[in-house]
Amino acid sequence: MVRLGTGIGWRPEIADDIERLPGIDWVEVVAENVCPGHLPDGLRRLRERGTTVVPHGVSLGLGGAERPDASRLAALAERAEALGSPLVTEHIAFVRAGGPRTASPAAEAGHLLPVPRTRDALDVLCENVRIAQESLPVPLALENIAALITWPDEELTEGQFLAELVERTGVRLLIDVANLHTNRVNRGEDPAAALDALPTSAIAYVHVAGGIERDGVWHDSHAHPVTRPVLDVLAELCARTAPPGVLLERDDNFPAASELAAELDAIRAVTAKAAEAAPGRLAGAGGLRGGSEAPVAAVAAAVAAVAAPAPGAVEGARGRIALAQASLLSSLVAGAPAPEGFDRRRLGVQSRALAAKRADVVGKVAPELPRILGSGYRPAFLDYALDRPMTGGYRRDALAFAEHLLADQRPEDPAARRQLTQWWRERSGPAPVRPGPAARLARAARLALLGR
Repeated sequence: MVRLGTGIGWRPEIADDIERLPGIDWVEVVAENVCPGHLPDGLRRLRERGTTVVPHGVSLGLGGAERPDASRLAALAERAEALGSPLVTEHIAFVRAGGPRTASPAAEAGHLLPVPRTRDALDVLCENVRIAQESLPVPLALENIAALITWPDEELTEGQFLAELVERTGVRLLIDVANLHTNRVNRGEDPAAALDALPTSAIAYVHVAGGIERDGVWHDSHAHPVTRPVLDVLAELCARTAPPGVLLERDDNFPAASELAAELDAIRAVTAKAAEAAPGRLAGAGGLRGGSEAPVAAVAAAVAAVAAPAPGAVEGARGRIALAQASLLSSLVAGAPAPEGFDRRRLGVQSRALAAKRADVVGKVAPELPRILGSGYRPAFLDYALDRPMTGGYRRDALAFAEHLLADQRPEDPAARRQLTQWWRERSGPAPVRPGPAARLARAARLALLGR
């Protein structure tokens, strides 16, 4: 297992601070945000001075019903090789649903959504992980995610789900202690119980991040300071094993460098205290279920024949998972009724959170839109997103939003409408006009052909 040390999530907004912060052993980058042939200067300088860089993917959707997209896997592999990374990481989540398998429109969540902890979902995830492992040049580690909602009729706890995933695939784990805290608040799950069930020898590294509680719901924002309860979960983990690496995540509302340094020092204090309590402890000791120190890959090979589902069984599981995930995502992003067994209030919280994040990201990838629309941008976008799921990424979403406004002769201010028309024309083509019934049908057909 590679010893990483203490790291921080690299973001352009804090690139200069990261270069000056003492004791940064490594950084993690969002894989989809870097181009191998055109690395940002700050990231390039870190690599030149020997800082390890790990690409962290967010778009594979390995917990989804479909097999991993070959082009996304190739892109992740390319980044790992270009950055000289010792491993790559992704999430145990689904990010899109629908399509031919469900005879329903394909839609994207724009966020990481939890998979049901069922045998069907585990079978599909394990096969998807094996496909990914065969395509990647370095080991893969998967992260447990935070969730606002709970699937009905789950068959496994989080710890059991992760342990069996490791046993069957040999995949490594990226344990996010902030996500364990989030699930304690939102789903009543005990972090200690999850940690007790984990195969600690599979832990590649650990995430620590901040969040905020509103109306009894914990939002894993990555935009607030790390709280003491999250550090307490980190201490619980370090009492069981010495993680090879610990990384601070911050994605928005970036503080001064001194505040980042203080959070990193707080993380180091937790890991140092645990090391003093158990001197000489090996990283990852504790092994799989019951304390065996057998290598993860050997355990995976030993149980594969027993644990693997019968041939053809996974395809049936894919169909069932596809229908369940499409139903949930349609409820969250397209205004469909809530699937049976879900907490409707929590679905509403999740739906609003998805729309808010979508508005934020579209505003970042197309910053001209908030400038043109001013204070009207956010309410207009949230209204647009109520029943219009994202189907082709955030840049296409920005174009579709602008087209929606212009087709309705908005914004009302003529100067702003001219600016929006010009922006849209430069990126998409002739300015849309307010459609009548026939034009609306033609527009719908055109958008369907474009996959929007």
